[in-house]
Amino acid sequence: MRMIISAGGTGGHIYPALAIIKKFQEKEKDFEVIYIGTHNRMEKDIVPEAGIKYVPIEIYGLSKTNMIRNVKNIFLINKAKKKCLEVIKEFKPDIVVGVGGYVTYPVMWAAKKLGVKTFIHEQNSIPGKANRFISKGIDLIGVSFSNSKQYFRNAKKVVYTGNPCGSNALTIPKISKTNFGVKKDSKTILVVAGSLGSGSLNEIMKVFLSLVGDDPYEFIFVTGKSHYDDFIEGAEFPKNVHIVPYIDNMAGLMKDVDLIISRAGASTISEILALKVPSIMIPSPNVANNHQYYNALDLSNMKVSVLMEEKELNPEKLLIEYRDVMQNKIKDLKKNLDKISKESSGDIIYKSIKEIL
Repeated sequence: MRMIISAGGTGGHIYPALAIIKKFQEKEKDFEVIYIGTHNRMEKDIVPEAGIKYVPIEIYGLSKTNMIRNVKNIFLINKAKKKCLEVIKEFKPDIVVGVGGYVTYPVMWAAKKLGVKTFIHEQNSIPGKANRFISKGIDLIGVSFSNSKQYFRNAKKVVYTGNPCGSNALTIPKISKTNFGVKKDSKTILVVAGSLGSGSLNEIMKVFLSLVGDDPYEFIFVTGKSHYDDFIEGAEFPKNVHIVPYIDNMAGLMKDVDLIISRAGASTISEILALKVPSIMIPSPNVANNHQYYNALDLSNMKVSVLMEEKELNPEKLLIEYRDVMQNKIKDLKKNLDKISKESSGDIIYKSIKEIL
C-alpha cells in the first residue's frame, strides 16, 4: 500500500501524521509513504529523522497585512500544485492524507484533481482554515471531537476517530511519580500549563499551591522551562507540592496520577482520553478561534472533564473545584471515561481508510 501524507507547522499537526504512519507501518506489510511538508518549518527536521521520505515545498500562510507576501505566495502555491501533481503521478499513492497546516492545501488539491482517494484529519474542535477550505469533495474526514462534524457538511463522509496521538500514549513507558518526590501511595494531582507554560496561569497557581498544604494529596506542578526561575524565586510551598520546570514524557507520568489540571490542547486531550485520566481543563484564551475552549467544552458535555475558564478563574475558585472533584466527582468522571470506545484512534483511522479503498 502507498500513502502520501502532508502536515506542517506545529507538533499538533505533525505528530498525529506520524502516528498515522506508524499505524499503517504496523498493519501493512509492504507499506510505502512520502511526507510532503514545508521547506522551512519543524517537520523538515522531524520527519527525515524518523526515516520517512520527505518532499519539501516552499509555501507560506496568507498574511492579513503583508500584501506583497500574499502576491508572492499565490505564485508559490501554483508552483507547489504543479510539484504535488508530479509527485502523485510518479508515486501513484492509494490514498493522500492531510493532517492540517497550510502546506496541505496544494497536496490535497492535486489529489482531488487526479482522482486519488483522500482523507483529512482534524485535531481541534473548531477546524483550522486549511482543513475547512479543502474539505469539499474529500472522501473521508476524521474528527477528534464529535461536535466538529457540523463544519464538514460538504465532505462525502465524516467519522469520529479521536486523535491518533492518544494511541502513542498507550505504548509509552510509565514514569513513577516517586521520581518527583511523591510518595508511592499518595493521591496525586498533576498541574501543567501547556508545554511552554503560562505566565498568567502560573500566577494563579502560585497562590493556589500555597493553600493546599493541609490537603491529603500531593501535587506536581510543571511551570514550563522559561517560567521556572521566576516561579520559585522567593516562594515557599507546602511539603506536598513539588515544582518542576519540564517533564519530557508527560504521558508516561499521566499513567501514575489521579487527576490532571491542564490546558486543553488537542494532543493533551488525546492522551487524557486514551489513558482515562480525570481532568480539570483551563483552556488557553490565546489561541485561534478560541478552539481550546471548544475542545474542553466537548469533554465537559461528555461528563469526562470539568471546564473552568481562565477569565473567571482565581485561586480560591480552583481550590473549591479541585476539592469537589477529588471528594465527590472523580468516580463519575472515571466511569464516563471508561465508556469511551476502547478501540484506539489509530485503529479507527486505519479501518476507515481501508473501507474507502
